[in-house]
Amino acid sequence: MEIEIIIRFFLASLWGGLVGAEREYHGKSAGFRTMIMISLGSCFFTMMSQWIGGINNPDRIAANVVTGIGFLGAGVIFRGENRINGITTAATIWTVAAVGMGIGAGYYFAAAIASTAVIFILAILPYLEKMIDKMNQLKVYTLQCSYSSEVIALLETKLTQYHLKFKMTKMVKEETILTIEFQARGSVKLHQQFISAMLQDNAFQKFQYS
Repeated sequence: MEIEIIIRFFLASLWGGLVGAEREYHGKSAGFRTMIMISLGSCFFTMMSQWIGGINNPDRIAANVVTGIGFLGAGVIFRGENRINGITTAATIWTVAAVGMGIGAGYYFAAAIASTAVIFILAILPYLEKMIDKMNQLKVYTLQCSYSSEVIALLETKLTQYHLKFKMTKMVKEETILTIEFQARGSVKLHQQFISAMLQDNAFQKFQYS
C-alpha cells in the first residue's frame, strides 16, 4: 500500500512537472511548481476520496476537485487591450487536475496518454496556429482624420480593394475630427499591402493597428 502511494505521488509530480516545464519555458503564470502542485493535490484528493468515501461513495471528495480547479483556472484569465489572455493556461490547469485525479484513481496509462497529448498540444500545435493566423489574421485598426461625408466610403473602398473582411466597431466625431476603429480579417500579405497604402495616404492624420 505504501509503495502504491509513493508511485502515485511520483507519477503525479512527473506528469504535472513535464506540462509545467513547457508552461514555465513560455513564461506563463502557472508554471513548473504550480502544475506539480495541481497534479499532486488532485491525486491526493482522489485517493482521500476513495479512503473516506469507501465502496459506497468513492467520489465524495473527488467530485469537488473539478469545481475547485475551476476557481483556480479563472484566476489566470485576464482581458488584454484587444483580446482575452490566459484561456489556454486555464484549460491546462483543468486538464492537469484531471491527470492527477486519474493517477490517484490508479489509471496510470490513461493519465500518461492524456499528459502526452497535453504536451503535444502545447508544444507542437502553436506552429499550426501560426500558419492559420498567416492565412486569416485579425487586426484592429484605429484611424483619425478630418470629418468628411466621403471618408467612410473611401475607407470601405480601400478595404474592399485589398480583399479584407471588416467590421466597424467604434466611430467618434469631435468637432471636425473623426476617429474610426474597426476590425479587419485577411492574410498577412493583404494586411501588409493595406498598411503600406494607408501610411502613404495623407488624408488620415493618425493610423495605428494591433
